[in-house]
Amino acid sequence: MPPANRRPALRLMAWLTLCAAAATAVHVPAAAAQEGVFLTEEQAPTAVMPDGAEVTRRVVPATQDLRNRVRALLAPAVPSVWEEEYITFTARHGDDIVAYALIVEEIGKHRPITFIVGIRPDGHVNAVAVMAYREAYGGEIRNKRFLSQYPGKTARSRLQTYGDVQNVAGATLSVDAANRAVKKALALAQVFWGIGGSS
Repeated sequence: MPPANRRPALRLMAWLTLCAAAATAVHVPAAAAQEGVFLTEEQAPTAVMPDGAEVTRRVVPATQDLRNRVRALLAPAVPSVWEEEYITFTARHGDDIVAYALIVEEIGKHRPITFIVGIRPDGHVNAVAVMAYREAYGGEIRNKRFLSQYPGKTARSRLQTYGDVQNVAGATLSVDAANRAVKKALALAQVFWGIGGSS
């Protein structure tokens, strides 16, 4: 048994150890906090389309014919997931169409990441936003600094990590997913609205 004069110090050390353990147990790592839903379907169009536009929504079933046409446009790239349907938006100022947008998903490391991609009538990307992120790591792709690389991209852009898209350390698979999502959205825009094929 330790001498009496050492017992308070030992009790203090034990208490500090327990506190440290408790702090570790309740602390939420920054990466885990990256998961979540950040834009609802109602909010998403405003993140990637011009302000003040009148937005209409349309749902397009993902038929086998549609998938075949998109697959041909994307080749040799291959989507990691095929949606059952595509939610699309068209933005107008008066009689003029000013933007389109689509909701698409691609797999990060294990789970799908939901994106909305805004596309101008000339086939160039207007903006990209992450609607839902379901991985424990790699959520840095939500940052504006990363997403600012996509405006101006077209169906002819490489959209390759370490190529025309700068990687994010620790988030390579998520960056790859974002690239595939934008490519798929641009291919779908060619099929749906006939834009971007010659840009």
